Amino acid sequence: MRLPSWIAQHLAAFRAVLVFTALLGLAYPLAMVAVAQIPGLHSRAEGSLVQTADGKTVGSRLIGQLFTDADGNPVTRYFQSRPSAAGDGYDPTSTSASNLGPESVVDTLAANPDDASQSLLTQVCERSKAIGELEGVSGARPFCTPDGVGAVLVVFHRDGLTGPVTRAVSVNEACPATPFVTTYEGVTVECAQIDADYSGGIVTPIRGTAPADPAVPADAVTASASGLDPDISQAYARLQAPRIARERGTDVGTVRGLIDKYTTERALGFMGEPAVNVLELNLALDRQFPSNS
Repeated sequence: MRLPSWIAQHLAAFRAVLVFTALLGLAYPLAMVAVAQIPGLHSRAEGSLVQTADGKTVGSRLIGQLFTDADGNPVTRYFQSRPSAAGDGYDPTSTSASNLGPESVVDTLAANPDDASQSLLTQVCERSKAIGELEGVSGARPFCTPDGVGAVLVVFHRDGLTGPVTRAVSVNEACPATPFVTTYEGVTVECAQIDADYSGGIVTPIRGTAPADPAVPADAVTASASGLDPDISQAYARLQAPRIARERGTDVGTVRGLIDKYTTERALGFMGEPAVNVLELNLALDRQFPSNS
């Protein structure tokens, strides 16, 4: 007996649902689970978790973490990771970048702290200053003030975009701060007034006298796109080596040897840069130089 067309269509749709459920809901997931058990892939499929000798899971090789105290200050006996814009730092549920680019050089100054925000330039300057103080090196870098904010003026000209300068404002330094430069092209530089509108001037970053190659490397002051990068550069690791050696009671050469041991070379020998896994390096420190603190 021939079924009515509407029943036949519903039966065909039902059979399709059963087939695709079996293929994509059962067979495919089970096949992926089976592939994940292949030697060399199992650890990665499980999240590349890192465990201590007593079996305690302390993190992942693929996801970075902070080595700070409850107040957010660096724990000085550990290597520090790069900054993270993911949540409060290295939050896998909030992976993201700051979405700030090279043109983000002017801070938003406001009386209400919730309405204020730092430009990418000031974030970089502030981090560089803090790391310089932590590591005992100069945190100076181009376009940063000695106080760790973006060295940026908004300059007003007599004829709009041309003509003599009539006014200059250090827009990232709120009054009553003293501007990082006294004058600009013969005009006294002003500090910035909260909530003032300086849109009529020309944004003018001032390079300053900092070296082109700062002591604090770029990855120490910028977050990765995901906010979860578990690695730092060899340059940043080596910058931290004297502090680690001092805190752990050993010599710098020994610490640098550990850095080299936990350095991953360029992918395929030419892609990217050598990288140091911070978690594995810190665990190696704890094994070789146990601390009671």
